[in-house]
Amino acid sequence: MKDPINLLIAGVGGQGNILVSEILAKAAAAVGYKVTVGESYGMSQRGGSVSSHIRLSRKSIYGPIIPAGCADVIIGFEPVEAARAAMEFGSPGVKIIVNPRPVYPVGVLMGKDNYPDIDKLLGKLKDISAQVYIIESTEIASRAGNPVMQNIVMVGALAGFNHLFIPRETFVRIISQVVPEKVLDLNKTAFSMGYNAAQELINPE
Repeated sequence: MKDPINLLIAGVGGQGNILVSEILAKAAAAVGYKVTVGESYGMSQRGGSVSSHIRLSRKSIYGPIIPAGCADVIIGFEPVEAARAAMEFGSPGVKIIVNPRPVYPVGVLMGKDNYPDIDKLLGKLKDISAQVYIIESTEIASRAGNPVMQNIVMVGALAGFNHLFIPRETFVRIISQVVPEKVLDLNKTAFSMGYNAAQELINPE
């Protein structure tokens, strides 16, 4: 198994990067990884780029920022941000899990800018790596009960692909510790639906 495992979460402000970073870091530590977490922010209040770097090792503590071209897994909460992350940190061996639902910046909403074509964005990701998994996490979260939970759907998908070698039960236990009780059942449902979506991609009937 590669050491360290470099995981990058790419999204925009308001998509829940920080919560997911906490869940992944605590789940990894629970199974014996040494964990380093780094964050970078644009206009993170709403709509600006937000990236979380999570580095997992059985041996050493690594610096908080993944070197260029060295990500092993990229989770893209938003397709433009996934493409940006992949172009800087990706390689032919990177595994990319992406939510194809765009979050339009203010310039696009005001008609001043154009948002890239989604198919071209996804094609760019597939040019970088053959291991691109499209998870409709916003749609899945809506079916679970709240589209905001797309970030937890993506945690479930990551668990379903087992790229980090962390058991499903560990993720569920950590989610139960960090998520408020009033929305715990919703989070567990979103996680399970994301897990199942990944499993269906791995093992199509």
